[in-house]
Amino acid sequence: MATKFFTNIHENPIISAVNDLNMVDEALKSPSKNVFLLTGNIMNLKDIINKFQEKGKGVFVHIDLIDGISQDKWSLEYIAKNIKPDGIITTKSNIARISREFDMFTIQRLFILDALSLKSGINLVKSTKPDAIEILPGIMPRIIKEIHHETKIPIITGGLIRDKGDVIESISAGAVGVSTSNKDVWYM
Repeated sequence: MATKFFTNIHENPIISAVNDLNMVDEALKSPSKNVFLLTGNIMNLKDIINKFQEKGKGVFVHIDLIDGISQDKWSLEYIAKNIKPDGIITTKSNIARISREFDMFTIQRLFILDALSLKSGINLVKSTKPDAIEILPGIMPRIIKEIHHETKIPIITGGLIRDKGDVIESISAGAVGVSTSNKDVWYM
C-alpha cells in the first residue's frame, strides 16, 4: 500500500480531495493519481473505492468522516478486510495505532491552529508513527519544515490550497503532496 501511495505521489503530487459525492466523476477523470475520500457511507463506500481503483488511482478514506462507521477496532477491521481501500486518513490517534494491526497505510491528519497544537501534533505522530502526515491548513511553509524536521515522516498539506503558488510553496517546504478539493488545482 505504501509503495502505491508514494509511486502515485511521485507521478503527480496533487491529491484530489473528494468531499461531496458529486465530485466523484470529476476526480475519476482528473490527472490526480491519489484520491482522499472525505465523504460517503458504509453502504456506498466499497462501490466508490472500486471505481477509483479500477482507474488505477490510490484511494484513501478519511474514516472519521464516513457515515455509519464507528471509531473502533471492529470497524477498522471490517474496512481493511471487506472494503479494501489503499489506506485511511484519521485525526484519531487510537485509530492510527490500531490500523497497524491490519497493515493499513495510515495518514494522520493534524490541524495546526497555534503553538500548542503544533507541539502536541508533533508528539502525537512520534507516538503513533503513521506512514504520512496531512497538515491543515496547508499554507504554512515554516510549519511544514518544522514538522518534517521533528518527525521525519512524509508530509501532505491540505486546506486553503487555492492555486499553483500554494502548491509550489508546500512542495518547496518539503511536502511530498498536496490535497485539495479545488478542482482547478487538480488539473495543474
